[in-house]
Amino acid sequence: MGLAFITLYFAHHIEGAASIWILALYAGGLMLIIFDGKVTGDGTFGVIGIILMSLSVAVPTPGILYGVLAVFGFLLGIVGALVFLKVFPRRGLWDKLTLKDKLSSDSGYNSMNESYKELIGKKGKALTAFRPTGTIEVEGERYSATSGGQWIEAGVDIEVVSADGTRILIKKMEQASQTSS
Repeated sequence: MGLAFITLYFAHHIEGAASIWILALYAGGLMLIIFDGKVTGDGTFGVIGIILMSLSVAVPTPGILYGVLAVFGFLLGIVGALVFLKVFPRRGLWDKLTLKDKLSSDSGYNSMNESYKELIGKKGKALTAFRPTGTIEVEGERYSATSGGQWIEAGVDIEVVSADGTRILIKKMEQASQTSS
């Protein structure tokens, strides 16, 4: 809302060539405040930034009294924003919308099925048609697998080409023997 109000204020009060340096003054003041908050943190650049922003608000006004009132309104808005931040607790909206926890193996999570690596090179049978995923049977056990984009009919002999822990890649037996030779 503050950005919308200051944009309306500048759109009404500045004209022509003066608009460039007034907006540059305002943007420079804003950059100094951000610099002070992120780098120095002692408040010196922040105060200079507020003074520059106040000047950019006061200069385009038609009279001195109007300029003083505009600066007081601007400063009152800054103080009001700071009070608002201190009085009302953080709602943590972005914390609710974003995932901060990492499901890594360091934290005890492991989505990798290590037993899949033992299937590489073994032969089995496609229990369902692969378009391109389906179910295979290898040594009496059923597994969900993918054919890497190949359409394989049910009942075809297959060979496990690779397994990365979460995915089993298969090929038809005649394709598997052609690629290995």
